[in-house]
Amino acid sequence: MANKLLANLISGADKGFENSVAATLLSDISFSRFNSSKYFIFPGFCDVHVHFREPGFSYKETIKSGSAAAAAGGYTAVCTMPNLNPVPDSAEHLKIQTDLIKQNALINVLPYGSITVGQLGSELSDMEKIEDSVCAFSDDGRGVQQADVMTAAMLKAKSLGKIIVAHCEDNSLLHGGYIHDGIYAKEHNHKGICSESEWGPIQRDLDLVRKTGCAYHICHISTKESVELIRKAKSEGLNVTCETAPHYLVLCDEDLKEDGRFKMNPPLRSRKDMEALIEGIKDGTIDMIATDHAPHSAEEKSRGLESSAFGIVGLETAFPVMYTYLVKTGIITLEKLIELMCINPRRRFGIPLGTDFTVWDLEEKWTVDPDRFLSMGRATPFKDYELDGKCHLTVYDGKKVFMEE
Repeated sequence: MANKLLANLISGADKGFENSVAATLLSDISFSRFNSSKYFIFPGFCDVHVHFREPGFSYKETIKSGSAAAAAGGYTAVCTMPNLNPVPDSAEHLKIQTDLIKQNALINVLPYGSITVGQLGSELSDMEKIEDSVCAFSDDGRGVQQADVMTAAMLKAKSLGKIIVAHCEDNSLLHGGYIHDGIYAKEHNHKGICSESEWGPIQRDLDLVRKTGCAYHICHISTKESVELIRKAKSEGLNVTCETAPHYLVLCDEDLKEDGRFKMNPPLRSRKDMEALIEGIKDGTIDMIATDHAPHSAEEKSRGLESSAFGIVGLETAFPVMYTYLVKTGIITLEKLIELMCINPRRRFGIPLGTDFTVWDLEEKWTVDPDRFLSMGRATPFKDYELDGKCHLTVYDGKKVFMEE
């Protein structure tokens, strides 16, 4: 059996986890190839920010294809955002999604409930009726524009013991922008999105957290100002966590190309922003790495930077990108990466690990070919990148959900 086991990173873990992994591997003769010291066994990864597009947009992704892509990336738990049709803002609407999950999910798929009805930002969703079936509440894809609505949401979420998960974006500051208001936008005559459109709402919401005492999590931070605001909030003891995504830690607006696979929201920011995010990862200001896996059809991503849909895929490349560019370069340790991609998100959102695990060959090099993705989405800025680390096996709830043939 692989002898490089990081299971002891899990708080409270003991030989029970290691023994369960061994038993699972030994119970199936097809696992015998993993009896080698070159393989690393990690606890199943957890991504608290994905878009699986069902119900409503199954031409982009489905629960089945999205969970297959997640398993191929080493994930055994994901949280799906509520920008769906219908929006999961009531028990009736949520049941449509949870029925699809029960029928088709290969791993643990946990839905978010929306903060507001229809994600329209004015009336709170039926939070009490759906709180037992959702991991948290979010209007991801849209920022809650009105402070009084966010205050009411925080108070309600606090009373239910749930987290508010915020997409922080001030619509009044967007001005039709679609990439960062920086070097590339100026040199190529593109409309830019200013950094304040992100950090302004974060500043507002942190003030509301001070007043309400709500548990608060911030999605996909991308600016240096956001990092500093969150660092200060944590120093005050506020119940605040945040995430960033692999692309914000490896790329900046200097890397942009005239291609829809470089368009996401928030956009790739400046080099100084990227460096601040890396410092936030190193000092613990940023708690976890999430992919914001957001698949679209090929046609929707074929219209260049200006007109393509916002969003890229990331589940099948996240760990190799982070291992190649953060761990192998000495920026963080492998143990730290597992904390960011498994332990911290599970701990914050109360998602148990069980005996889920994933097996990797960290020395194996491979070239990113989107045509081989299990996701229906193909848009990635890491196309043709040579990465280190290949997933060979993922086991969820004792079942083999992915195996590299």
